[in-house]
Amino acid sequence: MDFLLTLLVWSVAQTGSLLLESRQMVGLGAAVLAAILAAQLGWHGTDRIIAWRSRTDEE
Repeated sequence: MDFLLTLLVWSVAQTGSLLLESRQMVGLGAAVLAAILAAQLGWHGTDRIIAWRSRTDEE
């Protein structure tokens, strides 16, 4: 019985440690994804503004 309790406590502690480590990795992944999306949006927005301004110059 002590062995099962020790195994359960160890499993809970290991899971808690894994969750803490994975939280940092998830945060890093989210930050990278947010940076990529912001860059893509900035690039697309800049292209639209340039296209809009060149259309008004042609008229």
